[in-house]
Amino acid sequence: MTALESQILEELVRLETAATLPPGGQRPSVLPIVQRLSELTRTLPPETSPDLLHYLHKRSYEKARFWLQGRDAENAEGPCGHV
Repeated sequence: MTALESQILEELVRLETAATLPPGGQRPSVLPIVQRLSELTRTLPPETSPDLLHYLHKRSYEKARFWLQGRDAENAEGPCGHV
C-alpha cells in the first residue's frame, strides 16, 4: 500500500466512524472528509488499481475501504455491474 493509499484509508475509516455514530450526540460533518477524499483521489497516479479508482470515483467508499483493507472479496456487485 502506498502512502497516498494509506491516507485515503485513514479518511475512509474516519468517514465510516462519523457516519455510524449513534444519534443524539454531536455528529461531526462528513463533508470535510468527503472533500478530502476527493482531493486525494485526484492525486492518485495513473498506475493505481482500476478497481480502487472505480470505487473512489463512484464514491463507493465502503468498497474502496474493503479493497484497501484486503477485503475486496466481501464487496457485492453494484448497480453498475462492477464488483
